[in-house]
Amino acid sequence: MRIASKTNELVVLIQGAGEMASGVVHRLQRSHFKVCMIEIPNPLAVRREVAFSEAIYEGEKEVEGVRARLVSRPEEIEAAWKNGDIPILVDPDAKKTRNFLKPGILVDAIIAKRNLGTQMSDAPLVIGLGPGFTAGKDVHLVVETNRGHNLGKVILKGAAEADTGIPGEIGGYTIERLLRTMKKGIFHPQKSIGERVNKGTVVAVADDFPVIAKISGVVRGLLRDGIEVKKGMKVGDIDPRGKRELCFTISDKARAIGGGVLEAILYWFNG
Repeated sequence: MRIASKTNELVVLIQGAGEMASGVVHRLQRSHFKVCMIEIPNPLAVRREVAFSEAIYEGEKEVEGVRARLVSRPEEIEAAWKNGDIPILVDPDAKKTRNFLKPGILVDAIIAKRNLGTQMSDAPLVIGLGPGFTAGKDVHLVVETNRGHNLGKVILKGAAEADTGIPGEIGGYTIERLLRTMKKGIFHPQKSIGERVNKGTVVAVADDFPVIAKISGVVRGLLRDGIEVKKGMKVGDIDPRGKRELCFTISDKARAIGGGVLEAILYWFNG
């Protein structure tokens, strides 16, 4: 099967709208695909300034010139496309939107580190991001999400690298740059995304228990105020490079994964 003369005839359904999913969506939108996103009712994206999932709360979200708009039902998708927006719907199990759109491509970009139910029968091309998927078994293709030489690689057979539980290195730091709660409670930020903090600064509280920065830098990501959090949950991260502008632009990792998805689509339909 080959792509028609206009690639925008292919509808792409993206499951998830967090940071990595948004990097994929941004690249596909710029490549003139018709893209639609689905999310859960209460997304927990940390890098909120570059996550289209914020549209679930705010009604719309713009990332680097591309705008997502919340629509309440599948029948409103076409109107969003005509307006130049990416439609995003609340549809946790994807069935309602998938049955309506009958997408040519489905991308599972939830980054749950396991497959939550995606199957090859969901679309003519089903792509899974990261660990939890096996190309040729539950999805057609897998895109590597682990930092390193293989980041963004299209896997034709087999699985992505296993989850190590250790975040990628930025500025010489890995685990230290993450912000985690030490207590269950309601999350309340004390700082803002893009704000510079020093090691030892209280960045947020869960009820009355502080979430403290382990390194100095800028707050690159932070959960929304009022979210109920669990003990040990990731609620933010610090960028030791200290460049405020990086908090508001798509990361190199998300761009690489987006490129991998684009390559996977072209490989599959142009092969």
